[in-house]
Amino acid sequence: MGFIWALIIGGIIGWLAGLILGRDIPGGIIGNIIAGFIGAWLGSLILGSWGPVIGGFYFIPALIGAIALVFIVSIILRSVRRSA
Repeated sequence: MGFIWALIIGGIIGWLAGLILGRDIPGGIIGNIIAGFIGAWLGSLILGSWGPVIGGFYFIPALIGAIALVFIVSIILRSVRRSA
């Protein structure tokens, strides 16, 4: 049950990051989950472990990491689309 809860929270974190930036995450729900998981890892790596823990993620660093990830991915995809 813990893994399913982590998938749900990861998806919500990725979805919130996309909403905050106003940019779509490629891949839909799977993209949101991946952005949430990688964002949580990045946020914890850069910002440490602080804030409330929800579903095994430190929510604030995870959200900040997911926002950074979505921003970087959207810039990369935009430059790839222009060059193609």
